[in-house]
Amino acid sequence: MAEGGERREYRMAELAREAGITVRTVRFYRERGLIRPPRREGRIAWYDDHHLARLRTIAGLLERGHTLNGIADLAAAFGSGRDVGEVLGLGEPTEETPVRLSPEELADYFEGETTPENLRAALDLGYLATDGDEIVHISRRLLDVSAALVREGVPLAAVLEAARSVRVHADALAGLFATVLRTHTTTPDTEKLRPLAKSVVEAEFSLALDRHLRTDREATPPTDPPEPAAG
Repeated sequence: MAEGGERREYRMAELAREAGITVRTVRFYRERGLIRPPRREGRIAWYDDHHLARLRTIAGLLERGHTLNGIADLAAAFGSGRDVGEVLGLGEPTEETPVRLSPEELADYFEGETTPENLRAALDLGYLATDGDEIVHISRRLLDVSAALVREGVPLAAVLEAARSVRVHADALAGLFATVLRTHTTTPDTEKLRPLAKSVVEAEFSLALDRHLRTDREATPPTDPPEPAAG
């Protein structure tokens, strides 16, 4: 990026040099649709900082073991997703902190799990959005918890499928509390009532989890002690 925030433009040879690759590779990526077409000025093709960022992203993903076909699928998945304005620009209050990530950083969070299918599921849920060359996750808490579950051996596809079900139940619970507040208060103090509603849900969920875990333990037959060795 040039000084003063102006976008810099490059001829193909200069772009290749800045990205640390050959002109032939740039041309190959362009033909595969991995970078968008350049701006044309007569017979001259001009590339910009977005092209350079995309080339560096491709290099980073290749270093992490992704194939060019896989990278093309990832690019298509993000290309079909909503941009950050649609997901975060609604002006609604939220307690969640968005996180900006490069594609390489996202791949590091979920090593081996950033498949096009999982990315499409996350985009469909609204967990991920795009902002130029960056990826935005809507919630630091959800990102960290999802990554922790994957590290514990839960496939990311299963995490996202569970999240889809949780979304339905959470929406129903939020609707229930919103109805109660509208019915029994004239001007709800959301700063005061929001944490109270969350505490009820957290306590009930904790009790329900206790019941399920207790049922699982009771259903597991005890292990017979080993027989004593013959004298």
